[in-house]
Order: sequence, then C-alpha cells, then structure tokens
Amino acid sequence: MKITVCIGSSCHIKGSRQVVEKLLALISENALGDKVQLGGTFCLGRCQEGVCVTVDEKFCSVSPDTVEEFFKNEVLAKL
Repeated sequence: MKITVCIGSSCHIKGSRQVVEKLLALISENALGDKVQLGGTFCLGRCQEGVCVTVDEKFCSVSPDTVEEFFKNEVLAKL
C-alpha cells in the first residue's frame, strides 16, 4: 500500500508535517513498515480540500485531527 502526502505550501500550512509525523508513528506502532510505503509530493491540485493524501491513488482529505480515523478506515481496514 502506498500513502502519499502533499507537502506543498497550502497543505503545509494546514498541517501536512503533523500528518506525516503521525502516520509514521501509526505505521511503526502497528508494525506495518513492510506493508505501507509513505511518501511525499508537491501539489495534488486540490489545495482547498485540506491536507491532500492519496492511498493507492484514492484521494482523501486529512487533517492533524482526523489522521487517526483516516488510518483506521483507509489503511488498517484494507490490509
């Protein structure tokens, strides 16, 4: 599974760094380092929608406050 987080200007302001840090922690806590690849990208073109994240090409809008719910629903539920 590949998770890509936008680290462009708009998403950075909305908390992409915190999202990345929390995702790294959740991947580690759940021992998923061999199953989940986390990467970054610049601008996914949907700047108004929050921190832009894709999971295997599926677009999601995530914030530092919703990253745990996102991880549960979009990552753990699909592994």
